[in-house]
Amino acid sequence: MPLGLIAGNGTFPFLILRAARQLGHDVVVVAVEGEAFPELEALARDLGRVQWTWIPLGHLGACIKTFKAAGVTRAIMAGQVKHTKLFGGVLPDLTLLSVLTRLTSKNTDALIAAIADVLKDHGITLMDSTELLSDLLAAPGVLTRTAPTEAMLADFAFGYQVADAVAGLDIGQTIIVKDRAVVAVEAMEGTDAAVARAGALAGAGARVVKVAKPRQDMRFDVPVVGVATITAMQAAGADALSIDAGKTLVLDGAAFLDAANAAGVVVVGRTR
Repeated sequence: MPLGLIAGNGTFPFLILRAARQLGHDVVVVAVEGEAFPELEALARDLGRVQWTWIPLGHLGACIKTFKAAGVTRAIMAGQVKHTKLFGGVLPDLTLLSVLTRLTSKNTDALIAAIADVLKDHGITLMDSTELLSDLLAAPGVLTRTAPTEAMLADFAFGYQVADAVAGLDIGQTIIVKDRAVVAVEAMEGTDAAVARAGALAGAGARVVKVAKPRQDMRFDVPVVGVATITAMQAAGADALSIDAGKTLVLDGAAFLDAANAAGVVVVGRTR
């Protein structure tokens, strides 16, 4: 039975695809136009036994039709789709429109959980997005060569209280702290933009706290960090990052830690 993949932007979809092929799965990819990286299609075809279909953002019915025609009964959602497009730029088909009209809120959990329910109604189960990539989940403890200072630990301890509350409200999963004060809170703009804003507001020496939601649904919106995270932090002058062990995907792990060490950014994995 082929495995379905709903692909947004970033390298996460390709990592899922490669892992699925290594395990012998045929894969049916539904890639969101304007979100999934175009170059991933060629990479996917090089892997072999991959069916690739582009669909416009908001065409949930076309996604379901593609999966059902290929016999897909299990699918993974991977990669980001810009949430702000809900306020313009999305022309939903009737299937997605039926989802949107019955939502009481349009936060990430509510929206994607409703989409998952519609997929299930059509015989397609949305899988844990980390099931094929468990080896990429963050380990606990200090992950870089340099351990956090007392000041960093104090900022982390302060930040956890706020970040856990914000994540629990499904506002965002990242806050940036400096001297036990919240400088920036991530919302729809994403982590890198929030880090850049913190750098503009508070200058160097801020700390980034990225958490999973208290009741994190591992099927979607799992925290992800990568080399781009370190690049954004370095540009903003942020010097420490905390991620949740076992709940955060670390893309290109060796390159991520190499970049952090080279930039002098301390990274720790928090045990919840």
